[in-house]
Amino acid sequence: MTPPSQPAPEYQSILKLPKGFRAAGVHAGIKADAAKFDMAMIVSDPPETVAAGMFTTNKIQAEPVRLGIERLKNGRARAVVVNSGNANACTGPQGERDAVEMGRLAAEALQMPEEEVLVSSTGTIGKPLDLGPIRRGVPALVSALSAEGGDAAASGILTTDTRPKVCTTHITLAGKPVTLSGFCKGAGMIEPNMATMLAYVCTDAALTPEALRTALRTAVNQSFNRISIDGDTSTNDSVIVFANGAAENPVLTEADPEFALFQTAMNGLLFDLAMKIVWDGEGMTKFIELRALGAANDAEADKALRAVATSFLVKTGWAGTYPVWGRIVDVLGYCGVEVDPNRIAMWYDELPVMREGMSAFPDKADLEKIIKGNRYTITMDLGTGGSGSAVLYTCDCTEEYVRINMF
Repeated sequence: MTPPSQPAPEYQSILKLPKGFRAAGVHAGIKADAAKFDMAMIVSDPPETVAAGMFTTNKIQAEPVRLGIERLKNGRARAVVVNSGNANACTGPQGERDAVEMGRLAAEALQMPEEEVLVSSTGTIGKPLDLGPIRRGVPALVSALSAEGGDAAASGILTTDTRPKVCTTHITLAGKPVTLSGFCKGAGMIEPNMATMLAYVCTDAALTPEALRTALRTAVNQSFNRISIDGDTSTNDSVIVFANGAAENPVLTEADPEFALFQTAMNGLLFDLAMKIVWDGEGMTKFIELRALGAANDAEADKALRAVATSFLVKTGWAGTYPVWGRIVDVLGYCGVEVDPNRIAMWYDELPVMREGMSAFPDKADLEKIIKGNRYTITMDLGTGGSGSAVLYTCDCTEEYVRINMF
């Protein structure tokens, strides 16, 4: 049975919270600059809210991450409190106690069970979390909660980001209007399989916890797991979604014909947010879409793209105006995937730069026009004749990236 036809979702670079959600952002004193928010909160009012999360694959996980994994096992949560400026990572037993206390303070102020409150932190690793600002910030957040507080919350989670990253879309389920909205942070320490990013998605759709987990996992694999800034995976990466059922649609399961409509909307929302992270990469000047085909299998295509996207010889070359396809070929030869040196081919946008393992001698003016732009696609045929393929979104590496990360 196919889902009913309806227009494809449109994604807007605004943040409109769905029904039943409130949010806030405040300056609590974690950051020295009083003009910058450093705490955020999202609350879902309906008690039947379900939630799901995906977290960093780093074996060293921040205390809030471990707490979130535990609390989301039952698929239930109604709030999250976030601080920026301190990751509360590698802080030992005290850091664990601080994460629990941060959640307890929020739960007490919100008058809800502690296990329904999640905690996130982002910022410097290895620095004890000062609970003084947290104790001031939590009541300030609760007082500021409103249905219009999403933009303030989106500002409260930023670190080296130059701007908030937000998105909203609308669909119809069983005749009921449904909203999905989200915001995220991330600019550096970004690598596929999650990154130094936090993302929060809210929807007033009604879903089972199992369906929400599936929708999130599918969408993350097509979005946040398809981007790379510098090849580093952080200790705090988290994507959390809340669904509170305030739209009053029949509860969606994975078997429901309309689940595909919700999945499409979720995919697009997270993809939009992920692309905003790449466009705000630390010091970036060029957005590069990498495509691999002709690989032995999809895994090999993916491995090849990750090697290219994390080669600083390649990335610094992209920052200039010289065609660095030779450096890319070098990476393909050592990255451990099957290639046929006599059949490798490559294109910058639609312009061939390499055919059958040799230079295609592209027109210099045409090539310079492409590489001087701020966005282009590089397609690599590994020449094995296989059907494996993959896509990855990344950016160049400039001197500004080094300056940002010298602190």
